[in-house]
Amino acid sequence: MRFETRRNKTVSSRTRRLRVVGALCAVLASALVTGCGQDSGDKTAAATSEAAKVIPKQTTTPSESVSGSPSSTAQLTEDQTERKELLSTVKVTFDKAATTAVGEVSGGKLTDLDLEGLDDEDEASPSASPSGDGSASPYGSPSPEGSATGSPSPSGSSTGPKWIAKVVEKDGTAHTVTIDAVSGDVIESVPDEDQTDADKQELADWLTKATQTPQQAAKVATDKTKGTVTSVNLDENDTQTLVWEVDVVTEDWSRTAFEVDAANGKITNEETDAN
Repeated sequence: MRFETRRNKTVSSRTRRLRVVGALCAVLASALVTGCGQDSGDKTAAATSEAAKVIPKQTTTPSESVSGSPSSTAQLTEDQTERKELLSTVKVTFDKAATTAVGEVSGGKLTDLDLEGLDDEDEASPSASPSGDGSASPYGSPSPEGSATGSPSPSGSSTGPKWIAKVVEKDGTAHTVTIDAVSGDVIESVPDEDQTDADKQELADWLTKATQTPQQAAKVATDKTKGTVTSVNLDENDTQTLVWEVDVVTEDWSRTAFEVDAANGKITNEETDAN
């Protein structure tokens, strides 16, 4: 009986030890499993977070490129691009060029001032009739640029942007004055050729009727539409009303053409290019 009792005690002791060892192993195994699970979960969560950061950037990039600045070169029309390129080189403004041109002809008044090479396709040739009926222009035929009678600029920058002005004397005699649009120097100043007495009389009459100056007409136009004046011309419109035709290029490089009544300074017509 004692033997059996000791045996039972011995077995019970070993059993307890085994249970303890088993419990410890279970704890260790549980810790290992739990640790691995947490590590795997952390890595998965990190990868998901990184993906969330990348995907929005990829999906928003196309919309960002479409909604770029309207003044970017890729979105400009051919006409807008030409205006941007030319005007970016011009340093002499309309009003300064006008003052310079008038100073070249004693007692003269400005009737036309155009930035050469800008929207020329929409403008009639100086020697052609605006109505297209074949009659002569009241300005006659201007002397070719660089003729012997001209006075080239000593800077030799006549290949750059230029203002082309028409200045008319009291008797209607017209002069062409070419001004360097970068330096402000006068490239040449010559009287127009082939003006008839009728041409001179018409211009003299226009100057009498035009109580508004080209500078005043330009201000009326730019007060309506902010921008850069690139052309001002005295002419009769389709209703035979004497008007100042004023071109204004806005900051998006579009052009708006105004007709300003030369007698009262009111805008009679306004058109913006479709570009």
